[in-house]
Amino acid sequence: MRTSATKESRQPGEHVVYLGLGSNLGDRDGMLRVALTALAEVARITLVSSVWDTAPMLVEDQPRFHNIVVQALTSLNPLPLLHEINRIERALGREAGPRYGPRLIDIDILLYDDLTLTTPELTIPHKRLAERAFALEPLAEIAPDVRHPVLGLDARTLAAQTLASDVRRLGPLLS
Repeated sequence: MRTSATKESRQPGEHVVYLGLGSNLGDRDGMLRVALTALAEVARITLVSSVWDTAPMLVEDQPRFHNIVVQALTSLNPLPLLHEINRIERALGREAGPRYGPRLIDIDILLYDDLTLTTPELTIPHKRLAERAFALEPLAEIAPDVRHPVLGLDARTLAAQTLASDVRRLGPLLS
């Protein structure tokens, strides 16, 4: 699972995507593992970051999160990929709740090739990626040179510009 998705390793029609996963309820790492297994049905996961322990943002009265970022290859276009991600979240027990509140699993599309897309349903790159250390630190760990298609800055630079004071690397997501 630690091989980078180079142009040579991609099949025709496959897109490189970076997904952010987070959980702050129950067995957080267990939920991340189950989510990875479910995502493997719609994408070929090529890289998985370490687990990062992070403080909740905006709604602070809730448990800490465990976050990872994965690089994956998929033949799905952005909206069908989003719909599959939403299906997976529901299947894993995610329920509607307060915005930025606690959740069993959260899966976000951070980047999709070098695409920029804005629809009522989906924005790529993720509209708050550049300000979220909990996504940028693990992204920079697995793909430091990947560029934000709007800002033109690489993940390493973006991560260095965020306040990561309450984001810490725990280590690999163990099976």
